Amino acid sequence: MKLNDSLSLRTVRKKIIMVSKLAGMILIVSYVVSTHLPVQKDASFLIWLLFVTLLVLIVDFLMGKFISKPIDKLGKSARRMAQLDFSSPCDISTNDEFGELSVNLNRMAENLQQALTKLETVNNQLERDVEQKRLLLEERKELVDHISHEMKTPLGVIRAYAEGLQDETDEAKKQKYVEIIMGETERMGNLITTLLDLSALETGSSQLMPERFDFVEFLETIAGRLLVDAPDTNFELQYELPEHKVFVYTDKFRMEQVLDNLLVNAKKNVQPGGILRLSLKEEKGILDFSIYNQCFAIPEETLSKIWTKFYRDHNSKYNGSGLGLAIVAQILSMQNLNYGVKNVPDGVLFYFSIPTVK
Repeated sequence: MKLNDSLSLRTVRKKIIMVSKLAGMILIVSYVVSTHLPVQKDASFLIWLLFVTLLVLIVDFLMGKFISKPIDKLGKSARRMAQLDFSSPCDISTNDEFGELSVNLNRMAENLQQALTKLETVNNQLERDVEQKRLLLEERKELVDHISHEMKTPLGVIRAYAEGLQDETDEAKKQKYVEIIMGETERMGNLITTLLDLSALETGSSQLMPERFDFVEFLETIAGRLLVDAPDTNFELQYELPEHKVFVYTDKFRMEQVLDNLLVNAKKNVQPGGILRLSLKEEKGILDFSIYNQCFAIPEETLSKIWTKFYRDHNSKYNGSGLGLAIVAQILSMQNLNYGVKNVPDGVLFYFSIPTVK
C-alpha cells in the first residue's frame, strides 16, 4: 500500500519529480549510448544534441499539461467568477491539487450563485413590499381626501338644520329637520362604510369567499327586492331568464353587491315610464348577465371613466353612481370576469359574464 502511494501521481509535486527523474535518467542513458555509437565524435554529439532537444520538448509538453494548462483554466474561471459569471464551471478533472482546487472553485461558484439568487429574491420582495407600502400610503391619502370632500355637503346640511332646529318652534318643522339630519347622517355612515369596503378590496385585505349557488334564483330574489317590490317603481320591467337552475362558483355576498349597484344604478337613471330590461343567458359554459335602462346615452369619452370612484361628468345627463360602479369593477376584476358598458339605441347596457359549474 505504501509502495502504491509512493508511485502514485496524485500531486503536482510528485508529477514534477517523476518527470525530472525520468528526464535525467534518459539524458544520462542517451549520452552513454551516443558515445558508444560506431560514428565519429562530432556525429555522436550531434545525435545526442538532437535527442536532448526532443527530450526538452517532451518535458515542456508534460509540464504544460500538468501545470500551465490547469493554472490557465483556473485563472480564467476565477476571472469569470470575479465578474459574477457562473455559467461555465472549471473543467479540470485530474486527481491532484489542481483537480481538488477546481472542485472547490466550482462548489464556491454554486454557493455564490445560490446566495445571489436568494439575495435577488429577497431584494425583489423588498421592492414589492416598499411599493405596496407606497401604494397603501397613497390609498390612505386618497381615502382621506375623498372622505373630506364628500363629507362637506352632508355636514353642512346637518349643521344648517341643527342650527335651525334650535330656534324653530313649529313641531312639524322640527320633525322634518330631524328627519333630514338623520337622513344625512345615514348617508355619511353608508359613504364611510362603502369607502372602507372598497379600500379593503383594492388593497387585498378583503378576500373573496367563493361558494356554489344558483345564480337564476339569486338574481330573481335581488331583482324582486329592488325592482318589483319597491314602492317608487316608475318604469316597465322586462326580463329574460333561464327556466332552469344555473350554478356558479363565486363569492355570493360580493356578487350581491355587484347586482345591487347595477340594478340601483339602472333604476336611478331609467327615464320615467321607460324600459328596464334584465337578461340572463347561458351559452357554452358562460352565463351572460346584462341590464338595459332606457335613458340618455353616456358620452363615448366617458364610458371607460364611470368605473372610477367619485367620477362624475357634470356635462352628462346620465347620473353616475360615485362609488357603486367602482365596487362593481373591483369585484369583477378580482375574479378576472369580463364586464363593461355600452350605449345602445335609446339607452345604456351594463353587462358581465361568469363561468358556470355543474
